[in-house]
Amino acid sequence: MSASLPGTRELPASQYDLETYMGRVRHAIGITDPSTLFAGTTGLEAAKKMVSEYKMGKIEHMSPALWHAKKVVDSTLHPDTGEPVLLPFRMSCYVLTNLVVTAGMLQPGMGTMGIVGWQVFNQSLNVAFNTANANKSSPMSTEVMVKSYLSAVGASCSVALGLNAVVPRLNVSASTRNILGRLIPFAAVASAAGLNTYLMRRDEIVKGIDVRPVLSEEDKAKLKAEGKSERDVPSLGKSHTAAKIAVYETAASRVFTGSPIMVIPPMVLYHIENKQAWYKNLMEKEWVRARPQLAKGIPLGLNLGLIALTSFAVLPFALAVFPQQQEISAEMLEPEFHGKGGLNGKVIFNRGL
Repeated sequence: MSASLPGTRELPASQYDLETYMGRVRHAIGITDPSTLFAGTTGLEAAKKMVSEYKMGKIEHMSPALWHAKKVVDSTLHPDTGEPVLLPFRMSCYVLTNLVVTAGMLQPGMGTMGIVGWQVFNQSLNVAFNTANANKSSPMSTEVMVKSYLSAVGASCSVALGLNAVVPRLNVSASTRNILGRLIPFAAVASAAGLNTYLMRRDEIVKGIDVRPVLSEEDKAKLKAEGKSERDVPSLGKSHTAAKIAVYETAASRVFTGSPIMVIPPMVLYHIENKQAWYKNLMEKEWVRARPQLAKGIPLGLNLGLIALTSFAVLPFALAVFPQQQEISAEMLEPEFHGKGGLNGKVIFNRGL
């Protein structure tokens, strides 16, 4: 993020009011904007240079170009390390990366091996996203990561296989069973996404994460006079309570991300297939019926399109439910942090994405 770049003058956190939900939504739209993926190394370096020039006082005022540069930097660099997040695992690539595994899980007639294989692939992606975007003040050991990964894979496969076994036996109408069958892949994804986040980041709860005092404008002015930035403020210590808040909220946001995708596209597709005359006419045309692969590909492509649209629309709203840079009262943390808060007695920590 921009805070990791040289200079003592901090940029405004956002163009929008991050104290409000809609302000965070509009901010999240920028972070998840896929167009930032095309910046490349040259675009990122140019954006970093512009942001640094503002922080060093060479640029006086925020401008549309500078806001864009900040968006590129914030969507590319990790807020704790200042290093670029690997491109497929940036939140701006979240929808595009997940469409690959979604397409795989939607293939009709998959057996047990196919279900397990795609769930393993899906959980591997979840692990990569959660690891790449987690709070980095308490790095996870390889041993813990492997154990957490295996637990997450086991849980998601159990959900998917269990639902596949239960749904056909339910005493419901054929249409209801058809609808429930369509929801199985998404139910497995949504439930496992939250669990995966917890399992991959529970080591943060064990070790705690860094918390720092919230700075007043006077504190910021003193730092600037000393030639320092907000990143130079030492941590007050590692808080297990702050880590719990960070992990639980991120897990919840993953569920919020998956739930609409789990419900809206399959329901819309079911409506189109069963209620829309134009779709029935298309599928009954001789040139479609003569091509079995095309007949299978049309509903799959339509479903993927619906999933992509829903995902792009939902992701900023899910990420914005909780602030990324979380401010809470120091009195809510462990006793050793009481009375050590900054402005209004508050501390701040990176929740992660």
